[in-house]
Amino acid sequence: MNNKNFQQQHRLFREAVRDFVKTELLPNVDDWEEQGYIPKSVFQEMGGLGFLGLEYEEKFGGSQTDFWMTVVFAEELAKCKSGGVGFSIIVHTDMSSPWLHKYGTDKQKTEYMPDIVKGNRICALAITEPDAGSDMGRISTTATKKHGCWVINGTKTFITNGVYGDLFFLAAKTNNSEKYHQNLSQFIIPSSTPGISVTKKLDKTGMRSSDTAELVFNNVEVPESNLLGVENEGFYQLASGLQRERLLASVMSASAAEDTLSDTIRYLSNRKTFGKFLKHHQVIRHKIAELATEIESAKALNYMAAELYSKGIDCSKEVSMAKLHTMQIVNRVAYETVQMHGGYGYIRELSVERFARDYRLWAIAGGTNEMMKEIISKNILGKVESD
Repeated sequence: MNNKNFQQQHRLFREAVRDFVKTELLPNVDDWEEQGYIPKSVFQEMGGLGFLGLEYEEKFGGSQTDFWMTVVFAEELAKCKSGGVGFSIIVHTDMSSPWLHKYGTDKQKTEYMPDIVKGNRICALAITEPDAGSDMGRISTTATKKHGCWVINGTKTFITNGVYGDLFFLAAKTNNSEKYHQNLSQFIIPSSTPGISVTKKLDKTGMRSSDTAELVFNNVEVPESNLLGVENEGFYQLASGLQRERLLASVMSASAAEDTLSDTIRYLSNRKTFGKFLKHHQVIRHKIAELATEIESAKALNYMAAELYSKGIDCSKEVSMAKLHTMQIVNRVAYETVQMHGGYGYIRELSVERFARDYRLWAIAGGTNEMMKEIISKNILGKVESD
């Protein structure tokens, strides 16, 4: 799909990322799937090419480009045939470090940002807890001031890059208010800080090349200067960043679905049943037409939301619509493409099987489909009035 926001510089950058995916990622994803993480050297190589700080200031090592360059990066990264690889990288670039970029002091940025952009420090976002998934009001991790430090106690789970990452952007309660929009704060915490332990490396169905951890923070002390942004304003800070996370998850998912459909069409063009290629059976042709149309509709909605986001316009409704619509389509693409491959679609030799496992996650991660429906309905109908 052509889009007016993709200019010559975006097209050239797309070719550069596409070449990197083809030569450096695709030949290795099977090994990374088996070992359960991406080597730091991959991040460092991407950092050397300028991929990890696209919108960050040049003085901190970034490229200071626009959001559409990030969209290009996400789309091409999604074509590496491993959702976990894309997930791990995009968590680093767009789901954790942007909070430092947006709310960090110059001192904090100077200390951390150059290594983030170079790929020397891998980032993770530590919000989710065992008893608090999408509900930030149930976060129980605490941060208490003591002798010029913050002392942090609690447990986090489903933390991508949590096993091998270097820097956690953590949400914790900093007062006893019952109102969660007044009691949360964000912190920057190096993973080497005493008191942090990885209690479990989670064994997931998909996204297997991204490491996912359960973390325990036991009397972890960090300087008061490690507070990120404004004390007790963490809810609003986190809420502002979630739109970016959801939108890029949607962009990546639509691109991966398009790539999977292309792989499927190649398979249908070479596989014969009942004397003719599968692609010549009418039922298959109509199914491909439906899926291709639905993917284009998802991309159109993603680009519409991206345009609003790039202009700084509040777009929580549009982003939620894009994510909901895209994830519903992605799940259908996963089901139908596996079905069209027959038994081979259930064999791990083909990328379609991995796509079905990997991208099922995005109907949950970053806000479930049900949460997206609730956000959309609130924007359209208003809040539910109590009886």
